[in-house]
Amino acid sequence: MAQDTPLDRFKAVLGGASRALSEEAEVELAFTADAPAQSGKHIKVPMPARTLPADQVAEARGFADSFALRLKLHNAALHLKNAPHDAVARAVFDAAETARVEALGSRGYAGISANLNHALDMRLRSDPITRARSRDEVPLSTAIQLLVRERLTGQPAPEVAREGLDLVRDWIEEKAGGDLDALRLALDDQRAFASLATKMLEDLDLVEGDQIPEDSDDGGSDDAGTDEEQDQGEEGDDQGEQGQGEVEARGEQSEAESDEGEGAEAGDESFEDAEGEAGDEGEEGMLPVRPNRPFSDLSPQFDYRAWTTQYDEVIAATELCDAEELARLRSYLDQQLVHLQGAVTKLANRLQRRLMAQQSRSWDFDQEEGLLDAARLARVVINPMQSLSYKIERDTEFKDTVVTLLIDNSGSMRGRPISIAAISADILARTLERCGVKTEILGFTTRAWKGGQARESWLAAGRPPQPGRLNDIRHIVYKQADEHWRRAKPSLGLMMREGLLKENIDGEALLWAHNRLIGRPEERKILMVISDGAPVDDSTLSVNSGSYLERHLRQVIHWLENRSPVELVAIGIGHDVTRYYERAVTIMDAEQLGGAIIEQLAALFDKP
Repeated sequence: MAQDTPLDRFKAVLGGASRALSEEAEVELAFTADAPAQSGKHIKVPMPARTLPADQVAEARGFADSFALRLKLHNAALHLKNAPHDAVARAVFDAAETARVEALGSRGYAGISANLNHALDMRLRSDPITRARSRDEVPLSTAIQLLVRERLTGQPAPEVAREGLDLVRDWIEEKAGGDLDALRLALDDQRAFASLATKMLEDLDLVEGDQIPEDSDDGGSDDAGTDEEQDQGEEGDDQGEQGQGEVEARGEQSEAESDEGEGAEAGDESFEDAEGEAGDEGEEGMLPVRPNRPFSDLSPQFDYRAWTTQYDEVIAATELCDAEELARLRSYLDQQLVHLQGAVTKLANRLQRRLMAQQSRSWDFDQEEGLLDAARLARVVINPMQSLSYKIERDTEFKDTVVTLLIDNSGSMRGRPISIAAISADILARTLERCGVKTEILGFTTRAWKGGQARESWLAAGRPPQPGRLNDIRHIVYKQADEHWRRAKPSLGLMMREGLLKENIDGEALLWAHNRLIGRPEERKILMVISDGAPVDDSTLSVNSGSYLERHLRQVIHWLENRSPVELVAIGIGHDVTRYYERAVTIMDAEQLGGAIIEQLAALFDKP
């Protein structure tokens, strides 16, 4: 133990405390720079700095205590059996149960209560409730968790969330105030608490009576299930707003909801069952008018629409995370990829040599006129009338160029794929900048799992059929084309934040990145997409055909490849994207990503 660092000792103590609190000897605790998560008896908590600042230590303790209490006081199988099918209702149901477990576990323990409060503060920093300016922008699950917490513990909501909570407090109290009061009486009984929570969902018009799961009368403890029950229920139970154990849903179609029989089989590639009316266009279908660009007179006609774009956002990476956390995430990224950075840098140097060779100046000598050639000064001294003493610079064929890297920020990119994508984008931006090629780095994901406020709006409107895209998209700007890479370098660390990576709607992301490129003054424009599969959004696919998003992606790609001056290239990670993109490469090992990016760009620049 003499060689252990303070961080190692803190980890050992925290793991022991978690095992004691959960009464589970097999609990394993690890540090992570991603979102805190729990999978069975494996717990990941935020990694504090090596100096162990008090606030970061408290946050790590808070998440560890929360997960340990969940193992001890929460029956995952019982929770899963009572959980509603609807995504929004499920998120609210999960949030209420989290509040119950934490309130019950901290009762009589001031230290645990303080730790949980610190963890809650950390979660709320990135929650939309802190930025909400209207009732529609407040996540209902977060609001319910805070109100249930108030009822069960008597503690007011953290100050950072009070303004957002006040936007919906009166509405919730009017509809379900009695239900919130009743929850306090069932704190020790998970089965009764779940029944009251379901009644609350019904009063909030989130579920209907015939949608409520029937609760069986079988026996069993309400506080904790068997190990087998815990393992079976864990994955479905921890998909709330807190980023705990999000499901990696890449390429898999969720089951259609029982009352929404609009869905079709996943993977259906037929284009015959078109949704919506022909010619419908979302705002993303309109391109800016550009003079001297003949293609711009023809706007793309896509058989695709969004239910609402009110909750979509285009946001800078620095607005999603404070500077201190960005620096920590970036440091974590650099540590993880030290061994890879050398290989990618060698490839980047090779690209730089190739580009610089194309950009190097060339001259025609012995000309009648032009610039005076210093090497021919002797001629001029001997005979000032001597001709052929001038040189003329040749016109370079290297066009003024801008490159956009569009990176898939979906949940299935977690781990090494997103890490390598981030470091490769960083090194590529640095390399191209040295060569005078501007680079923009963008990311795309959604603001919520399985629908967000767009879905809530659709539910409130009575669930009209064929609503189109039914989630809130989030487009992230990591680096602007005119921004120096040194300023943008910390922003790329945001990709290491696991709670950021949710679902992916590729077609709209391509149009967004394309529209940004079209507005650039450079003569040559290149768009490179880095993804690991087909577009997936459970909320949208559950009420449209299984090929709805994929069909739109194919339409967008076809239009870009045939009508746009932007050169499109794609790199697929672990999935074949050549079936979508004409110019694409698929890599099966994420470590090949750096080389694939360099080679694809080199091939583009070598193109005559």
